[in-house]
Amino acid sequence: MGKIIAIANQKGGVGKTTTTVNLAAALGVLEKKILLIDADPQANASSALGINVEDVDLGSYQLLEHAISASEAVTSTNSPNVDIIPAHIDLVAIEIELVDKNNRELMLKESLQEIKNDYDYILIDCAPSLGLITLNALVAADSVIIPIQCEYFALEGLGKLLNTIKSVQNIHNPDLDIEGLLLTMYDSRLRLSNQVVEEVKKHFQNMVFKTIIQRNVRLSEAPSYGESIIAYDATSRGAVNYINLANEILKKNK
Repeated sequence: MGKIIAIANQKGGVGKTTTTVNLAAALGVLEKKILLIDADPQANASSALGINVEDVDLGSYQLLEHAISASEAVTSTNSPNVDIIPAHIDLVAIEIELVDKNNRELMLKESLQEIKNDYDYILIDCAPSLGLITLNALVAADSVIIPIQCEYFALEGLGKLLNTIKSVQNIHNPDLDIEGLLLTMYDSRLRLSNQVVEEVKKHFQNMVFKTIIQRNVRLSEAPSYGESIIAYDATSRGAVNYINLANEILKKNK
């Protein structure tokens, strides 16, 4: 039975897409079968795995509309053991188009039923908002990873996201778990980075992943080549961090 994990935070620039893409690649290298769902209209996760987003005819937009089945939306990637349901800028319109539909927050969950068992993990890259697409991801998910950047205002908006998760648990998805809070963009030379780590660990204790994603130039270069950090530079600090995170998640889900 595949586990569905949403990677969500309504703040932009916290490392959501970087985490989704590289965690998928790391789990794939560790011989798990992975499906990545790009649920962000910016489609950055799709292009980061070498998909030409201009050419996407079947993807998360059609899936959320129930115009196609999940298996029709799946495309393979150049990353070992990683498939993707890509996004296209059209996805922007889905919020408006679903508004009148019954059970509009269940569209993704219903679509994924047929393929959930084909994968070990299904990772959903959420948009930087708490709109209807993100709600669909949280309703479909078994758990959520929340990336938090080690910078000023790191915890701003986190309360709002946790309240959204709580209301999803209360109304639509009582089994939704928090997989963990992931500290990203950590720079050990900065006092601020260390202060954020301390503060987050003090507040959230066991909810915080032991693995911390460090600032790494190679990590920011990889997407422009349409490759994960594992394919782009497997020896880089970024690659090691994401392999460690993948191992931590596998250990937790034994």
